[in-house]
Amino acid sequence: MKIKRLTIAGFGPYKDVQTVDFERFDADGIFLITGKTGAGKSSILDAICYALYGSVPRYDGTQALLRSDHADLADPTFVELEFSIDGTDYRVNRVPEYERPKARGEGMTKQAHEATLWVRVADSWEGIAAKPVEVAHELARIVSLNKDQFLQVILLAQNRFQEFLLAKNDDRQAVLRTLFGTRRFRDIETQLDERRKAAAAEMKSAEESLTRHARRVADLLELDEAPTRPDEAWLNTGKESLDEQLQTAVTNAARADLEFAQAEAAYSAEVEVRNLQVRRDGAVATLATLAEAGPSIDLDRAALKAAHRAATVWPLALARDAAAETLSHATVEQAAALEKLAKFGDASGKHTPASLATTVKSLTGMLGSLSDTLAEETRLPAIALEVAEHEMSLATAEKELETALLLETTLPAQINDVDKLISSTSLAASKAEEATAQLDRVSAARAASARAEDARRLLGEAKDAEAAASSAHLDAVQRHDTLLQQRHSGFAGELARQLTEGEPCLVCGSVAHPAPAVPAREVVTENIVNAARAAVGDRWGELEERRIAAQDLSTRVTDDEARADGKSVDELDAVLVLATVAVDAAEFAAGELVTITATGARLRAELAAVKSELSALRDGREQVLRLLTEKKTARDTIVDRVSKNSEGFHSVAARVQQLEAHAEAARALSEKVSGVESRRSALNSATTALDAQATDQGFKSAQDAVAARLDDAAAGALESGIRVHDDSVAAATATIEDSALVGIPDELIDVELAATRRAECSDQRDAALSTRGALETRSIDLATVVTAALSELGTSATQRIEFDQLQQLANVVQGNEPNEKRMRLESFVLAAQLEEIVTAANLRLHTMTGGRFALEHDDQLQFRGARSGLSLAIRDEHTGRSRAAQSLSGGEMFLASLALALGLAEVVSNQAGGIRLDTLFVDEGFGSLDSDTLEVAMTTLDSLRAGGRTIGLISHVEAMKEQIPAKLQVSVTDQGHSVIEEGYAAV
Repeated sequence: MKIKRLTIAGFGPYKDVQTVDFERFDADGIFLITGKTGAGKSSILDAICYALYGSVPRYDGTQALLRSDHADLADPTFVELEFSIDGTDYRVNRVPEYERPKARGEGMTKQAHEATLWVRVADSWEGIAAKPVEVAHELARIVSLNKDQFLQVILLAQNRFQEFLLAKNDDRQAVLRTLFGTRRFRDIETQLDERRKAAAAEMKSAEESLTRHARRVADLLELDEAPTRPDEAWLNTGKESLDEQLQTAVTNAARADLEFAQAEAAYSAEVEVRNLQVRRDGAVATLATLAEAGPSIDLDRAALKAAHRAATVWPLALARDAAAETLSHATVEQAAALEKLAKFGDASGKHTPASLATTVKSLTGMLGSLSDTLAEETRLPAIALEVAEHEMSLATAEKELETALLLETTLPAQINDVDKLISSTSLAASKAEEATAQLDRVSAARAASARAEDARRLLGEAKDAEAAASSAHLDAVQRHDTLLQQRHSGFAGELARQLTEGEPCLVCGSVAHPAPAVPAREVVTENIVNAARAAVGDRWGELEERRIAAQDLSTRVTDDEARADGKSVDELDAVLVLATVAVDAAEFAAGELVTITATGARLRAELAAVKSELSALRDGREQVLRLLTEKKTARDTIVDRVSKNSEGFHSVAARVQQLEAHAEAARALSEKVSGVESRRSALNSATTALDAQATDQGFKSAQDAVAARLDDAAAGALESGIRVHDDSVAAATATIEDSALVGIPDELIDVELAATRRAECSDQRDAALSTRGALETRSIDLATVVTAALSELGTSATQRIEFDQLQQLANVVQGNEPNEKRMRLESFVLAAQLEEIVTAANLRLHTMTGGRFALEHDDQLQFRGARSGLSLAIRDEHTGRSRAAQSLSGGEMFLASLALALGLAEVVSNQAGGIRLDTLFVDEGFGSLDSDTLEVAMTTLDSLRAGGRTIGLISHVEAMKEQIPAKLQVSVTDQGHSVIEEGYAAV
């Protein structure tokens, strides 16, 4: 990866647009970013990190701090970075979130976080992504390094320089995996483990299936137990045993079936003879019973013949009775009609059809003369309703006219009052945006003040923890030094303890030992010293964590106090209340303004409508008054005519109703008189016909014929009884004369013995057939199960061999037994890469430390057998011992980290397919070196010029300014903001 060009504006200490062309330093290979403390040297690296990852290590979670405090309201804020990877150029532009003036109107608005990514195609830039989320996704794919990894291998930011050196095994592995592209080895581990699990599942499934088959075989053989893993002999023996049982059952079933057939035939023959005996005896008994019922059947035959003759007389009897009943009803109806006519005063003696017709004609004439008057009387209620409706309409029209005249007078004054209210409310509502902005500012300040209070409390606790960690680290260092001295001073005593009289000394070779050293009472072993050295590293790490935590909290307190403008929470709460009240008042006024404006518009619309409706209301009132007068005149005329034609009735309709009822009663009586005469003639004719028919059928009178009649049910019952008797006599006689009954024994045969024998044979046959069927089913099932089990025996053995091979291979690549170093395949590959990195780093570290220190790759098991393979240690040639990197001093730590970073860059760049590290930045750290060591370090860095790599150093050390001609000079202007100047120092 090569950083080519950076453009920033309104970012950190930089107010105006600043552009840095890093490609200008390609020929030099190394350049210095210099300037006074606080000028903004590290902000250049912050801008690079922000462009790629959208955040800055020093200000994670506080993006608002990126906006320059020197920028004016209209000044832009952005970062633009050009870089190349594998020969392809990319450009990314980011705008952080900040407050800016509104494009329209007054006040401020929030500028959202923006990001855009381009790729160079030929001579032009083509867009890839234009949203922060999409840009982040594409950059992660392109760069391959996450932010933490980028800060460990390319941009070695201040206070994070030594992170790769001090990283834990897993963190170092994550960085190396990305740099060397070894994820495929981890995928191999995963694939092997998945294949092992699949093979284990298949083998377990096969063994479980074999066990189930063995259990099924045992069940079919009716055994109590089954082997967990059956063999071929056990399966075949069981099948042969069941086949023998089946053959025996087949023979037994055939014999039992033959015995049952013989018993069944004997039983059927005896039952047939007994059935014939029972049939003969029943027919004899039936014939005797029928002979006793003969006289009764003869009487039924005579009654049935008389009923047949009476059936021809019966319809005439019914006709006579119906005629008599009809005459009776007609006489009653005639009396009722006469009574109705008498109610109209017409009871003048005997009425004939002719006299009644005259009366009806007279009444009909009177009704015709009243028809017109009746129609007018019928219209009278409708006319009265119309008069009432017109009167109500007239009242409504006069009220509407009065209301309109009143509105025409009062609405102008109401409109004037609303206009005044709109003016005052608009003024109050116009302050809403200003009040909201003030509320947001106060709320943000109040939140910052509250965070500052919490951070101050935590800062005290963090400083106490830092002090405790510092004391613990000092104690650990002192203990290590003490133990180391004791170890060195105790070497002679340890050698003396090993001396044996007469044996040569391991040091001088002498067999005489005149004055051996006295061993110390407490022996300090190598393990004790190593444990103390490890404790120093642990305490150092804890101290660094506490120090960084305290620094972060201090920064948070300073930042939040600045945001709160130095005010307390209570002070800001009071201001917040006033700001909230102002916002509420403005928002209320805005809501009221909408309502009042609508009211004004409504009142003006009402006034216009009233003025346009007045003429129409006056015309409407006059029209209703004219219609009302016309309807009243028509009503009075009809009332006068109805009164003249009523003649004592309350209405013409009542008189007409009385005349119509009178005429109807006369017509009804005329019809009834004619009906009585015709029905009396019909009764006489029916009586004569009935008497003649009874005589013809041989009856003395009509009454005798009616008495001899039988209804259908009674006649049917007699016919059925006679027919049943005759059929039964014929059937019994035929049965007795049947040839099949001739010669059979008179005494009934006993069939119980034959039935018992048949039942016994049936039970024996059923049992034999059931046993045969069960054994046949078991035999078929057993054959199927044995075949499957024999097949799975072979499959299971093959699966076991495959699983054992996969299990061993998966354990090795995953760092399990028999892998003694517990190193995974990917760790093994990366360990080889790390060894190359250490070799390359030691070439420089040996020079920079005068041969005292060397990095060591440690692939041994860690504490409690934890997996490692990627650990680093420092070998101190003064002591000949290795120790943790945490035990190095600040300057030593810087040199070791620098050498490791350079070695990492060299090895990664030389790897085919790896990530090339063409640009490297180192932020500070040189100030911790003495002049001689600094000179060596600079010489080492200077040797990298020919490697095609560009290294940017940030430092304020004067000696470096003299030795590095290529510079980026960061200066602070008189206005307080910073500028970047490119140049070369005079040689």
